[in-house]
Amino acid sequence: MLKRLLPAALLLMVPLAANAWSFDEFKENISEMELSAPWKKEDNSAAQRAKYLNNVKKEDLKEEYGRKKFELHPNPYMTVEEYEMLSAPKDKKLEEIPIPKPEKASDMKYVPEYDYEIVRYNNPPGSPEISLDTDFKQRKQQNIQGIVSPDYTILVYPSVYYYHKENVVTCDLFVIPLEQKGNALTRIKKANVMHRDQEPILSTEKSTSEYGIFRTLTPIDFNIDGTKLLVKEKIGSNSDGIWQTNAIVYDFSTNTSYKLNEIRDAITYYWQEYKNLNLSDFRWDIYPLGFEVNNPDRIAVAAFAYTGGTPVFLGNWSVDTKGERTLLLSLNPKNKVQISMNGVKMIRSGVVPPVILEQEEKHKKYLDKLDAKEKKKEEKEKLEALEKEYKQKLKELDKDLKFELKKDDIRGKVQGSTSLNDSVEKVEEVLENAEQKQLEKEQKAKERQEAREQKRLEQEQRKNNSSGSASTGAVAPEKE
Repeated sequence: MLKRLLPAALLLMVPLAANAWSFDEFKENISEMELSAPWKKEDNSAAQRAKYLNNVKKEDLKEEYGRKKFELHPNPYMTVEEYEMLSAPKDKKLEEIPIPKPEKASDMKYVPEYDYEIVRYNNPPGSPEISLDTDFKQRKQQNIQGIVSPDYTILVYPSVYYYHKENVVTCDLFVIPLEQKGNALTRIKKANVMHRDQEPILSTEKSTSEYGIFRTLTPIDFNIDGTKLLVKEKIGSNSDGIWQTNAIVYDFSTNTSYKLNEIRDAITYYWQEYKNLNLSDFRWDIYPLGFEVNNPDRIAVAAFAYTGGTPVFLGNWSVDTKGERTLLLSLNPKNKVQISMNGVKMIRSGVVPPVILEQEEKHKKYLDKLDAKEKKKEEKEKLEALEKEYKQKLKELDKDLKFELKKDDIRGKVQGSTSLNDSVEKVEEVLENAEQKQLEKEQKAKERQEAREQKRLEQEQRKNNSSGSASTGAVAPEKE
């Protein structure tokens, strides 16, 4: 112990003795010191070094084994590095969200649970609207029920925001990718804002310079293949109602959007040119209905004017998804336009009966018990595999040490029986032969082990075949 402390003590004394020693004198004194070693000086042989290195490797192996066991069963006694690794932020989009269940107190045996079904979203055509809760202005934000694509791959929903000081309402439209496992209803139930894409596909203007302005985005419907989404943007004031409705189409194949302003221009031009009616003198608006059945690439729109009494019908119109060509469909409100209904939504259809809930709870407890049993079995298998791997590596270290000691013994015998000139070549030759014999021995042992395993598998196969024949009751046919 004193030998190990002596060099460190002398090194610490160097700055204090700088005036007494020169650098050359210090270097000369250091070179004469007896530095400590992990083996005794009189036994400073290759065998001793090999044994020491073998023990070091075993300690490292033991530490690695303990760390792997710790990863299977974490506990509060951990290093700072391990704690920081476990507490590192995780991607919320990768977390699996269970189907929400109503909370039940411990003293309650039954809590009603709603039953749900899937229905068409745009039914009747053009009817989807944003419905805000009474406490929306207190919470400042609300997520609205969205629309699910026809192939059940995404859900699009509006998120509405309220700015109290300016009395302004704005909106974003987000996409949530749905899970691809489970039935359609399960996919919708598991939709969660944690899994949504970070950037909205559409956003209203976020300016709060005008007091009392609201701008909202309401999905109307998908087209038949789910590549396009029709959205209506409502702009108005909290004091005097809606000013204007715009039709917008978002194309998922190109990630671009088109505001169909041309439809409003076409309606204004028609009534001015053919009816001598300037719509700018009246309050009028459009109502996007959806994609046409017979023309899936065109969107149907109804227009109305407000004169203080019954709204005046301004016709049913259609426009292509890029707003390049507008057509008048009919000026007669009785001539209905055939609108496709492609998107779906989830609604409450009733309450699950108590008997079914009780059976589901029993089945869930049974599944939880099976899962716990399976998890315990998997943990046991992992621990056994870790222990087996640890013992195998220890055997390999001992085997390597044994071979190193054998090599050292060979060197001593060869060097003691030959001259200095040919001892090196002789040692290399003998070591190479010894190593080759060791490899051949290991290969033969491996082949014997494989042969035993193959024989065992063949015996099991014969046993299974014989038991299978006995269970089927096969009888040889009688000779005629």
